[in-house]
Amino acid sequence: MRTTIDNPNTVPAPAGPYSHAARIDVGGGSLLFLSGQVAVDDNNQIVGRGDMTAQSERVFELIGAILEAHGASFDDVVNIRSYLTDLSLRSEYAAVRGKYLTGQLPTSTTVEVPRLFLPDALLEVEVVAAISGGTS
Repeated sequence: MRTTIDNPNTVPAPAGPYSHAARIDVGGGSLLFLSGQVAVDDNNQIVGRGDMTAQSERVFELIGAILEAHGASFDDVVNIRSYLTDLSLRSEYAAVRGKYLTGQLPTSTTVEVPRLFLPDALLEVEVVAAISGGTS
């Protein structure tokens, strides 16, 4: 078993003392754990302030870039956890999420939280992916 901690250069650097991904290579595959992603630009400033659809799009773009850096895609996602500051905006989030998660649906948890670590962030999403094949 080998564990690799990674911050791909295809996404903004972490906005705090954490890493974007932890990859655990086991046998013929890997588990990839992604830290929660919020809608930030390259300077870690919130994009789409007040707009759940815009923030959701950016979050899934970031997740996709991290997955791709590890040879994975949304088809490899087996678990997704979503933290929304307002569940009344869940349908906007779900519409974007449905564009990215189109195959077999992963296990899922969605909860409402009073706030997130960056002001004006409306959601944070973390995923776990199971990747078959060799290591990266």
